[in-house]
Amino acid sequence: MNIAAFSENALFSPRLLAEALRTSQDEVARTLGLGRDAIARKDRLASVKTQTRLRELVEILNRIEPRFGSALLAYAWFRSEPLAGFGGQSAMALVREGQAGAVMDYLDAVDDGVFA
Repeated sequence: MNIAAFSENALFSPRLLAEALRTSQDEVARTLGLGRDAIARKDRLASVKTQTRLRELVEILNRIEPRFGSALLAYAWFRSEPLAGFGGQSAMALVREGQAGAVMDYLDAVDDGVFA
């Protein structure tokens, strides 16, 4: 996933992400724990919280897409795969709680050969 392919007017675009992931913008917002207004209103779309969550999703999917061979499979992993050491929570649940850094640390540990 090319990060630049998901931006419009210097912002991450939920529309472009939804198209790439073959889902709806509303689903992207729900996946990230954002309300409909966060993606529908220009001022909310540009907010730090909304842009941070969209960026975190793109960063995590970029890290795991090579493991699965497609963005769609990486997105399915993000939404549903329980992560070891996080009480069965998925990457999606952790990102919603503001713990994207923990997901990135987990991926770094797996990349370094730590059994997960």
